[in-house]
Amino acid sequence: MRIEFKLNGKTTAVEIDPGDRFLDVLRDKLKLTGTKKGCGEGECGACSIILDGILVNSCLLPAFQVDGGEIETIEYISEDKIGKAIIEAFCDVGAIQCGFCIPGFVVASAVLLRDNPEPLEVEIKSALSGNLCRRTGYAKIIEGVKGGSKALKESE
Repeated sequence: MRIEFKLNGKTTAVEIDPGDRFLDVLRDKLKLTGTKKGCGEGECGACSIILDGILVNSCLLPAFQVDGGEIETIEYISEDKIGKAIIEAFCDVGAIQCGFCIPGFVVASAVLLRDNPEPLEVEIKSALSGNLCRRTGYAKIIEGVKGGSKALKESE
């Protein structure tokens, strides 16, 4: 089965099996390994991507459902203004340890800051509630999102 979609700003087509998860298509067929394989059950957020402007867990997403859609991955987000601000702020506050969960946190933070450039802490916590970190702890990640928001505001 052939599906076609916009991936990181470019039209892409790929052959899939009907049972393929989009996470596996990204990593194995398209060689975009920034999106991580975590729990495989939609609980950790390491596999977060943006599909048609909405944050989704690619481990739960049947690949055929992205046909005609628009996908953004960490590879794309890390190169845009918001992604760069978030990553820099995460580094500044020490919100990165092993780095495994960070792509998902960056993707979730980018969705939040696109919609709400000056979120309250409670809104940050809510936006990140689908992501787990076993090393850094959430306080530094929340500070990183706040720092990214502040940097974006200052750059305007």
